[in-house]
Amino acid sequence: MARKPALGDLYLGMISGTSADGIDVALVRFDPEPQLLLGRTYRWDDQLRNRLIELGQGGQATSLDELGELDVQVGQAFAHAAGRLITQSGLDRTQVRAIGSHGQTVRHRPDGTFPFTWQMGDGNVIAERTGIATVADFRRRDVAAGGQGAPLMPAFHAAMLHAPSEDRAVLNLGGIGNLTLLPASGAVRGFDTGPANALLDAWCERHTGQAFDAGGAFAASGQVDGALLDTLLGEPWFALPPPKSTGREQFHLAWVQAKLGKSGAAAADVQATLLELSAVTVADALRATQPDTKRVMVCGGGVHNPLLMQRLATHLSGITVESTQVHGLHPDYVEAMGFAWLARETLAGRPGNLPSVSGAKGLRVLGALYPA
Repeated sequence: MARKPALGDLYLGMISGTSADGIDVALVRFDPEPQLLLGRTYRWDDQLRNRLIELGQGGQATSLDELGELDVQVGQAFAHAAGRLITQSGLDRTQVRAIGSHGQTVRHRPDGTFPFTWQMGDGNVIAERTGIATVADFRRRDVAAGGQGAPLMPAFHAAMLHAPSEDRAVLNLGGIGNLTLLPASGAVRGFDTGPANALLDAWCERHTGQAFDAGGAFAASGQVDGALLDTLLGEPWFALPPPKSTGREQFHLAWVQAKLGKSGAAAADVQATLLELSAVTVADALRATQPDTKRVMVCGGGVHNPLLMQRLATHLSGITVESTQVHGLHPDYVEAMGFAWLARETLAGRPGNLPSVSGAKGLRVLGALYPA
């Protein structure tokens, strides 16, 4: 009979990203080395998802009561997802040391007069419903310390994927693209590159009724509109130096429509152009910040879009572009694993941010702990 893991061996990480296409949950053992025991993605209730997306791209809440209720609803959804994964794993909840829950970002304003970032999903609800100690609210301490609060994965990427033999980068193609720069020696850096799946998914859903562009087929049926691409690339945000981060509140369909103006571009051509925008902005950012990169390891939903991966490889000629799976990290659950790792760091009293990435004033222990 296989030995059940001892108490303290396991952590569970959860995140719903910018695309809000589901709650990613990962059950991870870190000793003696990181191992994904089980990963799953659970769909949102459609009505709740639609409201979260509305808020995330700048929509206004109807009342404080609605915001309070949404915070609890998201917490309940995350707790339910955690319970489902543990049940499917065949393990006992007492074997999970802690949950690291990112929640769902509904607004990210680190550069405002009063900088803030807000991830819904009440940690109290998660801890109460699962009976497991929960670490949540990871980003706000970094913002309070003068940082962007994002991206938060570079410390995890460095721990898992750094190599002293070559300059590497990790590319997360979620709703927003972000890069982690892992030089053979020197400081780790990281920043958002701009829109990735969020715009592609939203445009595809509006014009085809499908939640995402499976296999990049819709984009492949169109042609890149060079004039539109130049207009999109003219967005001042792309010229900002790191550290920088962004989200759905900046890059959304209304932004695309404003750039289109009265253009009669075919929907498939716009899809192809948005995909090219993602590839070009990643390549431009990487060459500007770490020109000697030898290897780019890709995770997130975009890794399953062969056309996007092909365009990246074309723009990054001479650089190996491959899935993180090659290095033992399932590309769909790298971020969920990362929040399990961050929960572990928080419980150990170790910092989870990197000032060289976020621009924070110093290292900080991240997150709030909600005991079991």
